[in-house]
Amino acid sequence: MFLKEFYCIHEGNVSISAEQASTFAKEVAHDFNPLHDVDAKRFCVPGDLLFSLALEKYGLSQNMHFIFSGMVGQGVLLNFPDTDAEQIDVNDNQGKTYLQIERSGDLSRDSALIESFTRDYVAFSGQNFPYVLVPLLAKENVMFNLNRPLVIYESMTLSFHHLDFRQASVEMMEPKMEVNGKRATAFLHFQIKAGENVVGSGFKKLAISVSSVYESEPMQAFVDEYLARKNGYLGNLAVLSH
Repeated sequence: MFLKEFYCIHEGNVSISAEQASTFAKEVAHDFNPLHDVDAKRFCVPGDLLFSLALEKYGLSQNMHFIFSGMVGQGVLLNFPDTDAEQIDVNDNQGKTYLQIERSGDLSRDSALIESFTRDYVAFSGQNFPYVLVPLLAKENVMFNLNRPLVIYESMTLSFHHLDFRQASVEMMEPKMEVNGKRATAFLHFQIKAGENVVGSGFKKLAISVSSVYESEPMQAFVDEYLARKNGYLGNLAVLSH
C-alpha cells in the first residue's frame, strides 16, 4: 500500500514519527493544520492517517464508524490488533485507546479499491478548512480562537449500499453546524460514487472551540496566511519533483 512510508513497525506495534505524520498531512491530505507541524507544541498525528492505516489493516466494511478518542503524539506505539471482530480498539502499550472502530456487513480487501477510496477521502477531508468550515462559522456567526484554533476530528461514519465496484470518489453534500455555547459541532456530509453511481454516504464530525462573534477581516487574514503556507509548500514540492 502507498502508506508504508508514513509509519514504522516497532516490535509489532505501529509507530508514527512527527516527520511521517506531517508529510502525510501536507502531501497526501493537503492539510496544513499547525497541530501536524513537526515542531508543534501540541503535535498530533492526523486522524486521516489513522483512518487510512485502519482500512489498510482491516479492509473496507459496508458499514464503518470511527471514533478518534485520543490525540496521538510523536512516536506513540499503537497496537492494531489482528482480529475479525466487529469492534476494535487501537491502544498504546499503557492501554489508552486512541481509535475505536465499529464495522458490519460485507468486507472488501481489494487493495486497488481501498487505495482509491482512501486517497479520495483523505484529499476531500483535507479541504475542509477553509472551504467548508469558514462559511459554516460565518453562517452561525461564531469564531474560533485565531491564535490557538482548536478543531478536533471526533468521528467518521461510512455506509455503502454494496462493495461491488473498483474505484470510489467522495463528493461533498450540504454541511451542517450546531453551536452550543463555547462549543460547535460540524457535520460534513458526503456521498460516495463509483463512476456516476452513488454507492454510499457518510459524514465526518468535528468538534470546534468557539469564542466570539464572527469577524470577517481577521478570519480572512488567517485564511490568507494558511493558504500562503499551503501554496508555498506545495509549490516547492512541485519544483523538487521535477
